[in-house]
Amino acid sequence: MARVLPSSLTPHICILPSQDLEELLQSSVLPSLHHILQSFSPLPQVTTRTTTLTTVPHASFALRFSDLTEIESACREDEEQRATRTIDWIGDRISKRCAKWVDDFEKMNDRDVARTPWWDELRRCAEGDHIPARDEGWNHPMSIILAVSTTAPNPLQAITALHSRTLDFPSWVDVTHLIYTLIIHPKNSPLSDEEAGALFNAVKKQYGLHTYLLSLELPSPPPPLVSIPALVPRLPPPTISNGSADAVRPDLRTTQTVPLNTLRMSEQDIQQTARFAREFVTMNLVPWMEKYVIEWNETYSSSRRLPSRLFSSTRRLFGTSSATPVHSSTPLHTRSSTYTAPQSPLSGSTTPPPSQQRRLAEFATILGDFKLAVAVWESLRKEGKGGSDILPLLISPSPAVQLHVSHALNTIYPQSAELHSHTQLRALLYAVRWESTLTIGDFLSDTLEGERWLVWAAGNAEEPPAALLLAHAALLSVRKNAKRRAALWYFFAANRLEKCGIKPLTMYFLRRAHELSLSRPEKLLSPSFWMSENKQPSDFEGFDAVMSGIEHPLGRLLYTTGDVPGAVRHFLGLLRWSSASSSPLAQLSSHTVDITTDPSNSDKVFLEDFQVAISHLKSISGEQARLEDVKLPLRFVVPSQTCVRLARDSVEGEQSEWETREEIWSSFWKHRGKEKLERSGNAAVEEAFWVDITLCNPLDTEVTLANPTVIVESSSGDAAWIRDNITIETVEDTILSANESRTISIAIKASKPASLVITGVAYDFLGLLPTVESLARRGRRLQDTPQQRQTITYAPDELLKLDVEEASQELAVAFVDDGPLVLAEGECKWMKLLISNAGSRDIGEVWVVPGAEDQIWIEPLGSGEGSATGMAWKTWQSDNKIVPPTPYSIPLTEKLVTSGSTEVTVVLHAGCKRKQDLSLLFIYREAQGSPFHCTRVTRSYEVVQCLQISTASHPSHSLDHSFSLSLDLTNILSSSNVEINQVTTISTSWSCSPLAELRPEPLRPSQSARISFGATSTGDCTSVNAVSAFVSRKLSNVLHGQVIAPDDPPLLELLCGHVSQTFAYEPFVAHFIMNAQRIAVSRSLVQSHPRIPTSSHPNIFPLYNPLSVDFVVFWKIPSEQRSGHILVSDITLGASHAALREVLEGVESAKVKRSMYAETQREKVEMLQAIRDSEWNAEMNPIVVIVKDGLVIEHDFSQGVCLTHVEFTIRNHSLSHPSRFVLRLDHRQQSSSHNLPAPYCGRTTFRGLLEPLQTTSVLAQLCATCPGTYALSGWRLETEVGESGTEDGLWQVRHRYEQRAAADDSSSIVISDLS
Repeated sequence: MARVLPSSLTPHICILPSQDLEELLQSSVLPSLHHILQSFSPLPQVTTRTTTLTTVPHASFALRFSDLTEIESACREDEEQRATRTIDWIGDRISKRCAKWVDDFEKMNDRDVARTPWWDELRRCAEGDHIPARDEGWNHPMSIILAVSTTAPNPLQAITALHSRTLDFPSWVDVTHLIYTLIIHPKNSPLSDEEAGALFNAVKKQYGLHTYLLSLELPSPPPPLVSIPALVPRLPPPTISNGSADAVRPDLRTTQTVPLNTLRMSEQDIQQTARFAREFVTMNLVPWMEKYVIEWNETYSSSRRLPSRLFSSTRRLFGTSSATPVHSSTPLHTRSSTYTAPQSPLSGSTTPPPSQQRRLAEFATILGDFKLAVAVWESLRKEGKGGSDILPLLISPSPAVQLHVSHALNTIYPQSAELHSHTQLRALLYAVRWESTLTIGDFLSDTLEGERWLVWAAGNAEEPPAALLLAHAALLSVRKNAKRRAALWYFFAANRLEKCGIKPLTMYFLRRAHELSLSRPEKLLSPSFWMSENKQPSDFEGFDAVMSGIEHPLGRLLYTTGDVPGAVRHFLGLLRWSSASSSPLAQLSSHTVDITTDPSNSDKVFLEDFQVAISHLKSISGEQARLEDVKLPLRFVVPSQTCVRLARDSVEGEQSEWETREEIWSSFWKHRGKEKLERSGNAAVEEAFWVDITLCNPLDTEVTLANPTVIVESSSGDAAWIRDNITIETVEDTILSANESRTISIAIKASKPASLVITGVAYDFLGLLPTVESLARRGRRLQDTPQQRQTITYAPDELLKLDVEEASQELAVAFVDDGPLVLAEGECKWMKLLISNAGSRDIGEVWVVPGAEDQIWIEPLGSGEGSATGMAWKTWQSDNKIVPPTPYSIPLTEKLVTSGSTEVTVVLHAGCKRKQDLSLLFIYREAQGSPFHCTRVTRSYEVVQCLQISTASHPSHSLDHSFSLSLDLTNILSSSNVEINQVTTISTSWSCSPLAELRPEPLRPSQSARISFGATSTGDCTSVNAVSAFVSRKLSNVLHGQVIAPDDPPLLELLCGHVSQTFAYEPFVAHFIMNAQRIAVSRSLVQSHPRIPTSSHPNIFPLYNPLSVDFVVFWKIPSEQRSGHILVSDITLGASHAALREVLEGVESAKVKRSMYAETQREKVEMLQAIRDSEWNAEMNPIVVIVKDGLVIEHDFSQGVCLTHVEFTIRNHSLSHPSRFVLRLDHRQQSSSHNLPAPYCGRTTFRGLLEPLQTTSVLAQLCATCPGTYALSGWRLETEVGESGTEDGLWQVRHRYEQRAAADDSSSIVISDLS
């Protein structure tokens, strides 16, 4: 059984009727003859034969009939112009019918299975093209039927006239066609049946056997209507101006109205006509085609044999001289079979008709000889003459079919971006043939992927046919369950159709794309995925990457078609895809030209469209417009950051800082009493409190929230009671910039006690849409029961709640001077605090809790700014603990009664350079045993630097001091002088004395000064050993994971040295120095030991290192009336000997259980390294060599060589360990200077033992034979540090060192000659 071919590949039969036949049909209320015969196509059960005489049964054999004159006229029209008219005609037909199609189609339940009416219409319009084309021969006439009736005055003359008529075809139209004569003999003909038979015989004798006599009844009146198959639509002829010589003959039936798809013929006439149609095909057309296929196949086969040169050589060698018969490709000139009529030359036409080889392929395809057809089509394809478009219809499905399709489309598509109408029409026809011929299973198979062929055929054309190709490809993709691809192609189809103005189909395609984008992909994900993403499987809202690109044009179409409420909902829904300008579809939509130029404008465009739509809706519906179901799809309120603020609460300061101060108070008071601090303060009656609402604009454009307010509920009454007793502020319109976050405060005041619940925030979005956002926060995750642990369960939502009560106890605290505050680094600033009782009960006790780094001093009663004393302090007793400051008690002369107040003086010491806040938490109560309440106060200030300070230290060359210290000061102010009143040194083990007096002149801007000190050890290393043992024990516990006992470090006595003119000490100076030292040490520990918890630092590390030396610089700026002091603590003197070495070695050598977690092991390694690098494990060579330098000796070398001594002083800077040394002198060592090497003689190796802090000297003899400058850097010192306090008295080496003179050592001795 041969495959059923599309109608566009069936034989094309042209009919030339006589005038009398047309009048006969008109009088019988019948259409033209070609329309009548078309009703009998296709013919069932037709059999053909191949070139091998194999029969091929055809279940359906179709024919195409048309009027010859119409074909001749259409051939004269330019092909590009006709293609343009065809595309416009198709678009017009679809535009007129699509509204009803969409309405009917949407009512169907199986829309994804049924064929769409617009695709059927497109296919019928494409297959209705019957005009011959230059690039293929399917539409070229295969037969011409000359039809007359016996009602003519002289039928034989009419037949002769038709046969002698010249065919008006261009030269490129194939002239190989069958001429057939049809004589219609009606019952009312003036000729009798015998005369009609004689006429038939005469015509058959004269014009050949291809003649038929069709006898019809054609009764009058006409018989009832008979339904016939619908005729394919055909392009109407172009509009021709009057007087044109090429005007198309008008249709005589235009004045009559004939129902579509009906025919007024009797049953006998229908049978007679059907008999004629079958005889015409089986007895004439098919044999004629088979004959030509055989002849043309012989010619085709001969051209594919061995070259003729080989045969000529054979004939010459073997004497054969018979000529090979030549088969002409010219049609036979028998008028009864083939008619070669004279042609009317077409000016400028040089295109040849289709080749014989192509006609052979077309004929073989029609006859079902697919084996021959495929071979010929393949040959044509290889020669570049077509065939790739037909081969997919004939060969079996395979990957090669897709290549043929791709090649067929690539050959007709130009390389340029512009597609001509003719090209679009050819691609459409190819796609229709492929889709209608191949079975749906093969077409959608993974091998062929036929839906992609339709997309390729559509190309980038923006005409309705291309859009419908994409739409049909989308429908086929839905059947393959490729929904996202289908959504994309539906969107492309809608985008192109809208440009053509076909809105019903555009909206339908957009809705289909929207539905498909909302469908969730079928993917099985682990439940853990949803838990990790904190989502529910039902939260899928669609393919967010494309939703905005679909919904935006759909909303605009709804607005332009009058569905304003639907447009409002779509435009508002677009906002949930905020910043979806990254959507690929948003950049392809024709509406979003402004979006593609600036993607950040997407939200702005959506909002503008929403404003226009809702304003129009309100203008036509009034304020009663139904907007209840219109909900804003995004949130502007951040519930987690919304809080209630009372009048006594500070706006500034992080909540975590206040919680830290409350914890400090709780820790401080839990050893003194059981009274609790009431942290959850309540609002007071007739006192305003505020709801701080954090608004965050998620859009990329400016948004206005009009009339924002809060919704309050109360258990004390209903809404009417709330209106009468609760005053809620409505703030002015809030304008949020793109992606801006802002906090607004809404004031609430209650006139009666109540329990309030703040449930939501209400505002008018853009001043047009009333919106309410809930302030409910999701409750905590419940994991109390096994069921709750297996199924995600949350506690009830949490709301903002507040109790309003009568004001009983309220403390108001404020700074008297609350202006901008700028302090110099280290400045001491006196400030006044006004403390007043704003409640109804007395206040008898007030405390203040500062922050861990706030340095304040509360002056006692009766003291003032002139309370300084001139007494100097020489020693301090320090508990050596890093303990944060405890709360300060505010001195009160008496209880604060209602409306009573008092002033308190607070001294603030400015720390390091930065902007910071002084946040003070005030704790108060009525009397002993009463609960505590709190209030807050904050003041911002900025600290600027006035002095740049640096320090340096090095071993002293003087025997009076072990080390030399220098303090460099630079005034970095731009215009003010700085006076240095005093410099104080603080240390446990070192006594520092100035090497020069303090200069009395002030430091001018950019001026520097240096103050030098000499440091001498006190000789007592008890404190050093005690503190070192304490730190070693604590860090050993840390490294071994043991519990840190809360014991205190050893007490220290600090020695103070002063360099001063006349200076009066304020009583708070010592307090501030200790605080500054604690802050500096705490910061250093947090940075150097991040793996040790901060809370355990006071139990591990002391406040002072016994080997450290601190400077306190007291300064004054007279012109600005500022004064203060700065602590400098970054110098450590003396030699240390890795006090933690044993602890670290024990940890490293112990068999430690490794953790299965790499992170835990890494943290242990980091902590161990931090302890190894800490100051408590410092190590250095304690021995220092000092060469007596600068000697000048005069000697008379005429008396002999010069013998002199060089003194080497060796000092042990260790406070706890003895050391052995070996000093080796070697004159051969090279010096970096140009001096002569020292010629030592006698003893050059010196050994000795130095106890802690001991100094010794050795004399080396130098023998100079000539005057000169001799370098004294040629020495090497080997040192062994011993253990201190060994029980058996044996020497145990702890460290070994070796040192030489420094590379830049310039010590030397000068010997001059006196002779």
